[in-house]
Amino acid sequence: MSWHDLDEDDVRIRPNPKGSRPRTKRRPSFENAPLGMVIEVHLRRYRVLTDEGNEIVATLAKELRQDGCVTGDRVALDGDVSGEKGALARIVRIEPRSTVLTRSAEDGEESEQTIVANANQMVIVMAAANPEPKPRLVDRYLVAALNAGINPVLVITKSDLANPKWLSDQFQDVDLEIISTRSDAPQLDRLREMLSGQTSVFVGHSGVGKSTLLNMITGQERSTGDVNELTGKGKHTSSSAVAIEFEGGWIIDTPGIRSFGLKAISPSGLLRGFSDLEEIAASCPRDCSHLADAPDCELDAAAARGEVKLLRVDSFRRLINSVSSVDS
Repeated sequence: MSWHDLDEDDVRIRPNPKGSRPRTKRRPSFENAPLGMVIEVHLRRYRVLTDEGNEIVATLAKELRQDGCVTGDRVALDGDVSGEKGALARIVRIEPRSTVLTRSAEDGEESEQTIVANANQMVIVMAAANPEPKPRLVDRYLVAALNAGINPVLVITKSDLANPKWLSDQFQDVDLEIISTRSDAPQLDRLREMLSGQTSVFVGHSGVGKSTLLNMITGQERSTGDVNELTGKGKHTSSSAVAIEFEGGWIIDTPGIRSFGLKAISPSGLLRGFSDLEEIAASCPRDCSHLADAPDCELDAAAARGEVKLLRVDSFRRLINSVSSVDS
């Protein structure tokens, strides 16, 4: 028998137990869907504050799961947005983001992690002691912030335990506001002023006093972890980024981060985090790598003239090497 001998009676049709209504590819547009802001992400559940003031729990629509949704995102919602106990809504659209802060876990990691969206200010928290400050981590935060279009601020905590001058001196030529606080007599008026009306993301490694600082600023008690006085090591005090309303703006607290990979940022992008070197490097020969073996690199000449700190040039070059070495 050939296919010419077949008719419709010879074709088996699978019965449709759900009826014969054809499926449609048309999807609702959700143009008038209620809007809100994601204030916390926990596993596959999203805590959202709607524009009407209801705090709800939502899941993410299937078509959005690949790109994901983070704290700070503005989202459109479908389903139960009443905020009543047991109610569950669905995030059906993520609004365009003004800024995106991303990192890779290490410089060699291929995948990037989006930390927060729509922040316009980064507060880098670094302790003067216990744990020992990490100026090169500050450099990484600066690079990430400035490449994302986010204004950075450095807050040095625990300045009663050690003189923070040596740390602040390393950034004195950088376009960066620096605020020092003491554990025994915190002076937070200037910081509160800077936070008012802004969306600020707080970053810093574990033990620097970030949660303690936020408790004093917001008046909301967040758990703080125990830190070993000798090693500065301790448990992370938060496991996900959380947004807290503050004086017409938002403060987004992030988990303690031990490393901040910059895999996706080019050498020219890295230079944006070094405003004290950027203008000088503009006079370098075309395609200058800015590394120690680069011929006629203007950074070397400027350091020899005392126009920039050799320590800053070295820090920049270490950062280039750490990022570029994973591609070689």
